[in-house]
Amino acid sequence: MERMSMRLTEPIWHRYIPIVLLLIAFTALGSAYTAEFAYSLEPCVLCIYQRIPFAVIGVLGVLAYLLKGRMAMVVLTALAGIVLLIGAGLASYHVGVEQHWWASVASCSGASDQALSMREFQALLQQEPGKACDEVDWTMFGISMATYNVAFSGVLGLGGLWAAITMRAA
Repeated sequence: MERMSMRLTEPIWHRYIPIVLLLIAFTALGSAYTAEFAYSLEPCVLCIYQRIPFAVIGVLGVLAYLLKGRMAMVVLTALAGIVLLIGAGLASYHVGVEQHWWASVASCSGASDQALSMREFQALLQQEPGKACDEVDWTMFGISMATYNVAFSGVLGLGGLWAAITMRAA
């Protein structure tokens, strides 16, 4: 265990942070867009929201590449960990909606309780209805993409915070 900790505190380790952050963003967003466009899996509103933290991770990766210095890497790694944990929270909420543990956001159901004018109502009828957030289109071993995202984001988020703490302590 000590040897692993020593590797993370070596001065050269922080140089890999931009690559790691960009790989995380590319892998997650690439998987989501591949599922959507190559396999025609329509995302719901919560699926789209879950992409936002990974886009932020991509921006943090670019910033990590542009900024030099160990302290900048510590801060960006900690921010990445926090963003990924927020993403895990969003994914956890989505899993709860899929499992019917709680109600979804209003934009997932397609229903509206607002009074609409006739013109607004006609425009609404012409729109293609969005996918319901409680419908699971794809599973692997009985586990949905949102559930995999909870694990992926949670583990990477905790790992990011651990790496930031370890680098700061060095």
